[in-house]
Amino acid sequence: MKIKALIITVVLALASFVPAVIAQTNQTDKIETKEQHDARMAWWRDAKFGLFIHWGVYSVPGGYYHDKPVPDIGEWIMNRGKIPMAEYQQFAKEFNPVKFDADAWVKTAKDAGMKYIVITSKHHDGFAMFDTKASPWNIVQTTPYGKDPLKDLAAACHKYGIRLGFYYSQAQDWNNGGAAAGGKWDSAQQHDMDDYIDKIAVSQVKELLSNYGEFPAVLWWDTPSDMNTNRAQKLYNEVMALKPNIIMNNRLGGGFKGDTETPEQQIPANGFPGRDWETCMTLNNTWGYKRDDNNWKSTTIIIRNLCDIASKGGNYLLNVGPTSEGLIPQPSIERLAEVGAWMKVNGEAIYGTTATPFGSELGEAVKSKDGYGHDTTVSSGNDWRCTTKPGKIYVMIFNWPASGKLELPGLQSKAKKTYLLVDRKKLKFEQAESGVTLNLPAEAPDKIASVICVEIADATAKVAAQK
Repeated sequence: MKIKALIITVVLALASFVPAVIAQTNQTDKIETKEQHDARMAWWRDAKFGLFIHWGVYSVPGGYYHDKPVPDIGEWIMNRGKIPMAEYQQFAKEFNPVKFDADAWVKTAKDAGMKYIVITSKHHDGFAMFDTKASPWNIVQTTPYGKDPLKDLAAACHKYGIRLGFYYSQAQDWNNGGAAAGGKWDSAQQHDMDDYIDKIAVSQVKELLSNYGEFPAVLWWDTPSDMNTNRAQKLYNEVMALKPNIIMNNRLGGGFKGDTETPEQQIPANGFPGRDWETCMTLNNTWGYKRDDNNWKSTTIIIRNLCDIASKGGNYLLNVGPTSEGLIPQPSIERLAEVGAWMKVNGEAIYGTTATPFGSELGEAVKSKDGYGHDTTVSSGNDWRCTTKPGKIYVMIFNWPASGKLELPGLQSKAKKTYLLVDRKKLKFEQAESGVTLNLPAEAPDKIASVICVEIADATAKVAAQK
């Protein structure tokens, strides 16, 4: 009897212990209904266009180490150049962004038609661009600037009605004992990963979630090197405790799917059906400032990328890399202003829209290279793109048809009227069983992307399957 009682006691004890362990280690994503998820994601889905900002102490060397260029992207210079910790940390003494103007940055984004901003609060070099108690390696304690720029950005975003999100490198940290892609190169970097997670990452995530009022609206994780479920769970628990309605991407690690897919330097041929997604892309070749990178994308490419991404149901997060003085490079400002001029006329074809009801305009998926030279697939059809809203179809034409006609194949919904967004002049059209044919002016009103609105009788476009 004593043995049986002992067994029962042990079993009951284990039964009470196991669920607690499971709750702590095996939870992988927020549990919510579809309606709750849709409500949480609504503003982000409507926004479509955001500004990514990679800014940190790496802007001081600007891609050069000992007067020699270091290959690869600017914010990776410590890793790619194998710069010792003690030497790299000296750059902080030269980081004095006295020309930083949060109001001007946010207004630049707003005028470009962007609805949200995501800025690097800490990149892989571990340098915190905010006031943190977890590590002295931060802009307030180690630079002549001595202030928290995220506070100013939060205030400016609130003023202009722009959502603010924080990028945070949770795993890689080359100065505070975190992971390092490709292995560590300085004995001073050797440190216990769990100790780093507990004392640096968890503490800093708490600060970021607590000290900026209504923000961040987005938490953008990156490169989950050496992350496991337990390490990721600690960070996830802090987020759920402090800002449960925040939007997170898919890069936390440890089995967490997050809310959004994050294709980088590429636009998937068919998007991510069934998942929210966001293409992040540079304006030149680098994310962080690199003084010799002048390979700027044209405004044509940027606007057509935005149209392409929106037509596939995604968001476009377009990057700028400010200088160590706190200035966004002039070529970036010029291009953003030009995109903004297009958006003022045609923004209704982007904001709050959903993916094309057609699909044939995308063509076949073909092999290509992404912005890093890696293999990927892209859409082969590049003449026009399409988005929808209840009762409306938006056709964004890149290559104006010489025939003066453009067919919307298989459109069964009754078309009520069609017009160009630029002047609202009505266009003639013909409707048949095979679809709707638009009769176009002789010349394109916009050489980059001319937008036509087709108002239809149905809330959701009815399109016959194409063979």
